[in-house]
Amino acid sequence: MKYRKKPVEIEAIQFNGNNIQQILEFADSSKLKINGELVIDTLEGEMLVSKNDFVIEGVNGEFYPCKPDIFEKTYERVN
Repeated sequence: MKYRKKPVEIEAIQFNGNNIQQILEFADSSKLKINGELVIDTLEGEMLVSKNDFVIEGVNGEFYPCKPDIFEKTYERVN
């Protein structure tokens, strides 16, 4: 069977390596760890946020990283 992703608007911010404060303000800071690296505690466990990854807020308020190539294939900017 084939399935299509439901159209849903999300909130996201791209991590550029220098905007940790913006990421902390955007995401649930209790789920973020900064110990030389930016790590998000997700439903699947801890995930590293690499430079240029997008931090996405999911439909249930959860946060997780997404690689830029996947983000560009999956989402488009809403004006």
